Amino acid sequence: MATEDLLQQAKELVKQDPVLGESVSRVEFEGPKIVMYCKNLNLLTEGGDAIRDLAKKLHKRIILRPDSQLLMEEAEAEKKIRELIPPEAGITTILFDRTTGEVVVEAQKPGMAIGRDGSTLRMVMKEIGWAPRVVRTPPIQSDLVQGIRFSLLQNSGKKLEILQGIGRRIHRQPRGRGDWLRISLLGGAREVGRSSLLLQTPESKVMLDCGVNVASEDRAYPHLEAPECRLAELDAVVISHAHLDHVGFLPYLYRYGYDGPVYCTPPTRDLAVLLLNDYLEVGEREDKASPFTQKEVRTFVQHCITLEWGEITDISPDLKIALYNAGHILGSSVVHLHFGEGLHNVVYTGDIKFDRTKLFLPAVCSFPRVETLILESTYGGPDSVQLPRAEAEQKFLQLVRETMEGGGKVLVPVFAVGRSQEIMMLLEEAYRRGEFDGEVYLDGMIWEATAIHALYPEYLSPALRKLIFQEDNPFLSEIFVQVKKPGDRQAIVDGGPCVILATAGMMTGGPVLEYFKQLAPDPRNTLVFVGYQSEGSLGRRIQKGWREVPLRGKDGRAEVVEVKMRIETIDGFSGHSDRNQLLNYVRRLSSRPSRVICCHGEESRCLNLASTLHKLFRVETRAPPNLEAIRLR
Repeated sequence: MATEDLLQQAKELVKQDPVLGESVSRVEFEGPKIVMYCKNLNLLTEGGDAIRDLAKKLHKRIILRPDSQLLMEEAEAEKKIRELIPPEAGITTILFDRTTGEVVVEAQKPGMAIGRDGSTLRMVMKEIGWAPRVVRTPPIQSDLVQGIRFSLLQNSGKKLEILQGIGRRIHRQPRGRGDWLRISLLGGAREVGRSSLLLQTPESKVMLDCGVNVASEDRAYPHLEAPECRLAELDAVVISHAHLDHVGFLPYLYRYGYDGPVYCTPPTRDLAVLLLNDYLEVGEREDKASPFTQKEVRTFVQHCITLEWGEITDISPDLKIALYNAGHILGSSVVHLHFGEGLHNVVYTGDIKFDRTKLFLPAVCSFPRVETLILESTYGGPDSVQLPRAEAEQKFLQLVRETMEGGGKVLVPVFAVGRSQEIMMLLEEAYRRGEFDGEVYLDGMIWEATAIHALYPEYLSPALRKLIFQEDNPFLSEIFVQVKKPGDRQAIVDGGPCVILATAGMMTGGPVLEYFKQLAPDPRNTLVFVGYQSEGSLGRRIQKGWREVPLRGKDGRAEVVEVKMRIETIDGFSGHSDRNQLLNYVRRLSSRPSRVICCHGEESRCLNLASTLHKLFRVETRAPPNLEAIRLR
């Protein structure tokens, strides 16, 4: 149904209904949803059959917002909110958005502010007219999160214009030129890094991820020069998770012609901003030209539409998506795409972990239908079997004890997002059991990333969520020490035995190099790799046995670091599934796909996994190179 047809139908149905006709003053698009501005407080607070019936007739989600004539004066409304919401909720901030008629209430205990089945919020709304939205007060102060929230509020008028434009594009008149579906691999095929895929139908173009390869200079960016990849024609970009190899090139799109939405989970948005800002800062420090600026990062935030897991959403006239837990990092998602009216279903795993971890449940493998599975293959080779998680944890703790008892320090290169928090939770749990006693220094973006983890407990494992809700937040343990400035590092190096978690995870830059230069010559110290080391990265070279490593000194000149420290790799902490878990994921899918496309892995691993899947499950499998296009239907 075309845009004007759908809006007109909605307006006609509103007029025909005696309740809605008297109550609804305006009908608009807000991205994929329909928004109705309402001057009837009872309808706003109670909803009712009229709204449910209308949503069924239109096959769209309907949001009710208060008409401006209902809104109480802001100072009086704030006073009422504080009277009606119990003090135990711990209100920290109240912010009004007159554009949408929403009032954002930051509370330390959101559940208490919302009330049983939303009873408190309904009571507040009846009193003040504003639509209250409760968000969690960050348990750990985060300038980044607060900056995103204030920016969206201050620019809500612009955001609303963007969403209305997106809504018109989603519901445009289909051209009806066929029912084929194809996918082009723009990056991340037979390699790890710069993941990007383009899904095309006769009507739509949607990009899945848009990353960079931080360990490569000549293969750093996706192949956006492909003839089918015209940025102005893109309907949407869907981001599976916030690691730079999946999101690092996204702002570039806004610099060179894209003006559409980005779909992801709320924590993915926040973590993406954190990592993109750091990418720009690293480039500036190293005097490297960046493909985008802070302006494009802000544009991404304005165009971002966040989705909760399981929420089915139209993103173009013939494509819908739903996101599900991928178990990889906070907010990471498996993307389920629905083409047409049951014509074809694609599942894009992004990066998945099909196993329980300290932070997350295993990746979701239950879908109504899957015809094509696009599967990551990072550990898809026959030699890619990781230690069981319990063994990996014991081995790590044993290394820590041995090193610290010998008077040394444990240096762990970590990705700021995901691996850092896994190791933090392992050490915190060991501390609670009395099996670890020491300080854990956190250097780089780890503390800011941890603050975002603490803000979204609903995306964490049930056990961890329970601790946070019981106000026994393990992220706030006394063993963790934030390194606030570079000048603090020398005291840590000169001090006693400890554990140092520092970025970057592949040792491609960041504070980990400063520690490595000084700790490497001492055999009492240990370097422990707990994450994937990409080909070409410094971490991979050290893994291969390099004992003399050239690094840039403070004066810019090259210096050779002699490596005498102990080098260990523990694969069991990876946020990626190993070979057995990948095979088990396909085996456990609730709907067996007829085609599997293997990507996001070194060439030999992609090819081997594809071959093994074909032999085991007798389905079509492919491990295509970059720039290949595959017709799915």
